[in-house]
Amino acid sequence: MIATRVKATMHGAVSIVNAIATGNGSALGISLKVTAEVELTRGKGLRFLTGKNNDRLIHNIIKNTLPAGILERNQLIIRIRSEIPIGFGLKSSSAVSNAVALACSRLSSEEIDDYAVLDAAVKASLDAQVTITGAYDDATACYLGGFVVTDNYARKLLKREESPDNLYAVIFLPRNTPRGDVRMLSELSDLFIDAFRLAEGGEYWKAMKLNGVLASSALGANYKPVLAALEQGALAAGISGNGPSVAAVAYEDEVEDISHAFSKFNGKVLVSKVNNQKASVEVL
Repeated sequence: MIATRVKATMHGAVSIVNAIATGNGSALGISLKVTAEVELTRGKGLRFLTGKNNDRLIHNIIKNTLPAGILERNQLIIRIRSEIPIGFGLKSSSAVSNAVALACSRLSSEEIDDYAVLDAAVKASLDAQVTITGAYDDATACYLGGFVVTDNYARKLLKREESPDNLYAVIFLPRNTPRGDVRMLSELSDLFIDAFRLAEGGEYWKAMKLNGVLASSALGANYKPVLAALEQGALAAGISGNGPSVAAVAYEDEVEDISHAFSKFNGKVLVSKVNNQKASVEVL
């Protein structure tokens, strides 16, 4: 049955290894979520009901996932709701892209090819110039949950495994902190390769800590929040994505202490459980 109204649910992620320097990356799913509700109705064209959206990105996703001409015969209404702060390196763009791509795919077919949905979302993001490498690490972590290790340029998932369910991401969102120059990340590409090799070998916490040092250095970010989290028992901590957020992963017993340590800096603190659950889509 071809649906006329569906809702897709996608989650966010935090970085284990930034992929910009080498094209290879790793990320971990978290439970902050995005929902995309898409409805076909009478009329023509595209209509947004809520939220700030990248129209070019959404148009590209629709072009990549819906049969040609469907917008000439129907109006597509899109509602996007997100718990993920935008522009902080918590994979909000990947989560939104995936959610819209998944919802649109379900509108036209009962059979969902997860990797075709991922490819459509990544291609749309590249075409809209909201990503440098295609962010396949971010996209797969948001879609599949757990730890992922990827070759972004080849759009290849090299490894995926579940995280322990009793872990939390404690996230610091600094106020009035611009992102650094991402071009500087490539200056440390040989060391990012080392971080990636650690992730490939399942040494995720070592990889995340090394990535935190490298990304902070290259982006000119304040490393003190990272150190504060590690001092309070975080398994690992570092800049997520291109920042400016800092993500620390810890067991529940350390969450309060890490949150308190982050609160001493100028910004906001979020806490989210890790996520191992795959994205879902339902007909409404």
